[in-house]
Amino acid sequence: NQAPPISFSPHQDPAPAKMAQQDPNLSNLLKWSIENSSPTDPNAPPSNRSRPLDPDALTKLFGGPSDADLMKAALSTIQSPSSLASLDEKLTAFDNFEQLVENIDNANNLAPLGMWTPLIQLLKNEEAEMRRMAAWCVGTAVQNNRDAQERALVGGAVPLLVGMVYGEGKEGSEGVRRKARYAVSSLVRNYQPGIDEVVKVMGGQERIDAGDMEAVDKLLEKLGR
Repeated sequence: NQAPPISFSPHQDPAPAKMAQQDPNLSNLLKWSIENSSPTDPNAPPSNRSRPLDPDALTKLFGGPSDADLMKAALSTIQSPSSLASLDEKLTAFDNFEQLVENIDNANNLAPLGMWTPLIQLLKNEEAEMRRMAAWCVGTAVQNNRDAQERALVGGAVPLLVGMVYGEGKEGSEGVRRKARYAVSSLVRNYQPGIDEVVKVMGGQERIDAGDMEAVDKLLEKLGR
């Protein structure tokens, strides 16, 4: 139900209402304050309409960094030369980045922010822990997200991830392989072009239905061997 229109007496200043009409974030904040204010009637039942404030709205109102800003800062640290950021600092930034792309809106923002190419390139990093975190971020971003699955596929993530599972070309670790396998799993489920590419990279010729979870699991078991 929509909140009822707010009326003002002749002695009330209508400026806040005008500002709320111009700024949807301020409007949401105004609605929240009304919904969560104490009732004038002490015998009135408690309201069931209470809802949490939108963090993004608060960020925009009070000037804190947006999720996009946080993603940019994290990736900047991750890509920094070792003279400016230690490996531990980069891994911490990677951890923050992975938590941010759990949000589907942030995952979809990777493309407009131009982050898919550098993220996929990080799958080739010489540090095993950096490759592990890059695979983790890819897997989280593409999970149940067709747009992100397509971006990762077009960006060439599949051959790199499959190669990481097999440990080709570099001294991998079990942690790297697990996260690479997780990323492949997220990329192919319910996304036919993704599973077709994985089968092709693995040298297979059979067609596997991306919506058949049992068949997908069998392919992943084969990939893990």
